Parts: sequence; structure tokens; C-alpha cells
Amino acid sequence: MKYIGAHVSASGGVFNAPANAKQIGATAFALFTKNQRQWQAKPLTPEDITQFKDQMKLCGYEPFQVLPHDSYLINLGNPDPEKRKKSLDSFIHELQRVQSLGLDRLNFHPGAHLKLVEPGESIRFVAEGIDQALSETEGVAAVIETTAGQGSALGRTFEEIAEIIDLVQQKERVGVCIDTCHIFAAGYDIRNEETYGKTMEQFESIIGFNKLMGAHLNDAKSAYSSRVDRHHSLGKGNIGMDTFSLLMKDSRFDNIPLILETIDSDIWVDEIALLKEMTK
Repeated sequence: MKYIGAHVSASGGVFNAPANAKQIGATAFALFTKNQRQWQAKPLTPEDITQFKDQMKLCGYEPFQVLPHDSYLINLGNPDPEKRKKSLDSFIHELQRVQSLGLDRLNFHPGAHLKLVEPGESIRFVAEGIDQALSETEGVAAVIETTAGQGSALGRTFEEIAEIIDLVQQKERVGVCIDTCHIFAAGYDIRNEETYGKTMEQFESIIGFNKLMGAHLNDAKSAYSSRVDRHHSLGKGNIGMDTFSLLMKDSRFDNIPLILETIDSDIWVDEIALLKEMTK
């Protein structure tokens, strides 16, 4: 079964997110558990946590249908030890927040080498950070998002993500999130049945669909293989609607949260309804 939703607002409290998702017909959703552009965050109170869990039950969501996203500021691959420690502390805190909410995964960008060290060294920093963070939490998987490779971002290729996973000791608690815009901009063509099939075969052989714990469904304003991260509404960008029809019929994407991060939240209701129709 396909679980389809969007990255909804948690404004006013994380407990508002489930109802916001339900309102747009979502059977999955993503959220930030804190302000994604600030380091500091107010602690989640026992009341926040209870209300969130109550709303999850009321709205009919299970933990596997939710894909929280961490702060954009975090860079586990930062070559600067002090800045990397700040990122790691924040990442651990975000995993702990997710754990306290009763959720089972946290989506994150792997980081960037900032052109200060070789990518391989930065990848090692990321893997070490993941292991340390997982050691300080329970029951939550770290879900690495594919990136467009903009700037010095890691995770542009399936090989880089596989290398991170290979270096992590606690592999059973590491997953992957495919972002359609990101992989397209990174150089993986998914615009027709043949190229989509080849890309997914690559993912299976290099990483494995057993690691897939979420997907972001976005069309792309950016050009193919441009390494530029620019999302667009479904069918309005350079990827096109055929890709999403193929994905909706692909059983390898069953039973994970499929999340819109498209640019016009006013049409999320329509996009979710369209994706659901494609599954028939």
C-alpha cells in the first residue's frame, strides 16, 4: 500500500501536525519537530508529547507513516571539529525528540565537505556521527536523504550513500530516503520507463531497497544532472508526470512515507489525490 502525504506545518506545536496532514487527505506526513533554521529549541513538554500521540491515534497514523526531518543547519561531515560537534549534539537532540514522540525514523541530509577535505574523509565523519547518535538513542533509524550534490554536498551518488552505510556499525538502524528532484539533478534519469527502471536497478544493486525508509516526491525546476536543488509542483518541472505514475505502481515504494515537498502547498490536496489515483 502507498502512504502519501506532504511536509506539513507544526506551527503552534508538534501536536498540530497530524491534523494538518489529515486535512489535506494525507496518509503519511513529514514535519520538523523544531525550527529547522535555528540551533536552539524549546524542550518538548510531557503535555506536547501526550497531545502528539493522542492526535496520531485520533487521525489514524502509525509511526511508520511519519518522516520527521532534522535541521538544515546540521552538517555531520563538517571538517571543523568544534562545528562538527555542534552538529552532532543537535542531531542527537533531534533523534531524542523523535524518540520521545514515539516515532521510528529521522530523515537528514548527510552533510558537506565544504571543499576543506577530501569527500572520503567527510564521509567518515558522517558515519562516525551517525554511530554516536544512534548509541545515545533507541528505536529510531537515521534516514539518509539523497542529495542533488549542490556545492560540496555529500550523498549525490548512490555509491556515496552506500559508503556511509558501510562505515556505520549499527547498519540495522540506517535507512535511505530517495528524493526524486535530487536524484534527477544529481544525474539519475527517471523521466521514462526505461531510464526509471535502470536508475532503480542501480539503487537496488548499490544500496538495496531493503534500506528504503521514505521518499520525497518532487518535480524539478532544475535541469537534469545540473546538481541544482530546485523543487517544482508535480508535472510542472523537468521530470514530468510519467515518473510519478511509474513510482506509484512500483511495489518497492509500498509501506513507507511518500512525502511531497513541492512548492505550492495550496495544491497539495490535489497532488495527493492525483497520486492516490495513480495507484489504481
